[in-house]
Amino acid sequence: MTGESAQAKAILDQAAPQLAHLWMIRTFLKHAEEVQDHDDVLEVPRALFDAIRAAEPSMEAGDYARALHKLRGKFPKLEAARDLYLARFREISDHTNHQMAAQSLDAAVKALGRILTSGQSG
Repeated sequence: MTGESAQAKAILDQAAPQLAHLWMIRTFLKHAEEVQDHDDVLEVPRALFDAIRAAEPSMEAGDYARALHKLRGKFPKLEAARDLYLARFREISDHTNHQMAAQSLDAAVKALGRILTSGQSG
């Protein structure tokens, strides 16, 4: 493994728990009945899915630098999805589940952003 690939893998390893959090938020939002009538908010779980899965083929192939590049490329869409959900969730439901999903989404995206900008490689 090259130095760049090892650094990319280390960053992806740090990102993995945040991606797991985002996956669980995605699953909650995808199945939340309250969200089903809000087409714009349905884009949030779709954006989370797209970003998380974008890097997967490269990671499975051991091309960590490419996987990191893909994930960084999708990050602005994650931020936009977070911003949309934070702005709209109370209109959909102010239930504790949605409040916690909003907090989790915000925290995970912020943490992922810090991780992805650390050691900017490739």
